[in-house]
Amino acid sequence: MTRVLLIVVLAGLGFTAASAQDYPTRPVRIVFPLAAGGGGDVYTRALADELQKAWHQPVVVENRPGGGQNIGARACAEATPDGYTICVMSSEPAVYNQFMYKTIPYNPEKDFQPITNLFFNTLSVVVNPELKVKTLAELIALAKKEPGKLSYATFAFPAQVFMDKLNKAEGIDIVRVPYKGGGEVVNALLGGNTPVAVLALSNMIAQLQSGRITPLAVVANGRSPLFPDVPTLDEARPGAAFRTTWFGLFTQTGVPRPIVEKIAHDADRIMAEPSFRKRIYTDRGVEPAMERLDEFARFVAEERKIAEQIVKDSGVQPR
Repeated sequence: MTRVLLIVVLAGLGFTAASAQDYPTRPVRIVFPLAAGGGGDVYTRALADELQKAWHQPVVVENRPGGGQNIGARACAEATPDGYTICVMSSEPAVYNQFMYKTIPYNPEKDFQPITNLFFNTLSVVVNPELKVKTLAELIALAKKEPGKLSYATFAFPAQVFMDKLNKAEGIDIVRVPYKGGGEVVNALLGGNTPVAVLALSNMIAQLQSGRITPLAVVANGRSPLFPDVPTLDEARPGAAFRTTWFGLFTQTGVPRPIVEKIAHDADRIMAEPSFRKRIYTDRGVEPAMERLDEFARFVAEERKIAEQIVKDSGVQPR
């Protein structure tokens, strides 16, 4: 019986290895939990295009926005664990949402298998030029002068925490307006509907360069090479810097490890290509990430602990 079982196991391992070597043999879907047009969506589509070239199979991006990114995360979690549905998720559904909602339709600790960390967003506090403010201090002064009249947009929870703290510390009331993705935020910002935002640079490089959006500060360890005159948030308001968001590549728990390793290897090779790095990272103000496979899994576990503490300290009650 033992010998028969061993033969079956070895045969299964051989089949898995062969399957991974041939993978993919049909179209692959990438689920993205935010609306089309934002920085993360642009990155996901660029990665999909390169994977399609490498795999000689269609790689289709499916936007599933809404529900605080829980809708897309659920679609990812419930997909068949065969490697043909992979997911690009931000830190919100991956580590924050389980502490922000009473219930969510997936288990982020058990349903997902981390593949590779893709990038860290360089966020920026920005305004519509019609506000006629050039610094964070001037924005605060305007908010004090016109209490309750200003609104801001962001879909990143750490940015929301920052704005909540700023409101409380300064005795101001810049009201949050939720959106489903970076593209929607940029449109609202340009139209003046929501004249303040905390958003990734990658969503608005052209608008910042043309002056249609005014940057007040960037959330980074140092100034952005693209906008060297814009101070960091810590320079503009010492001690106010907050944890930035990241986007990673995941698949379902249960996808065979050899397939996961192949996806990671191919994604890593694409991200290391000089032309891709310049076009997708450098030119768009995006910071490359380094964590892969088991290291990325450890990173996610540590980020989850940090997220739990951030939510607890914020006083936000699960909804």
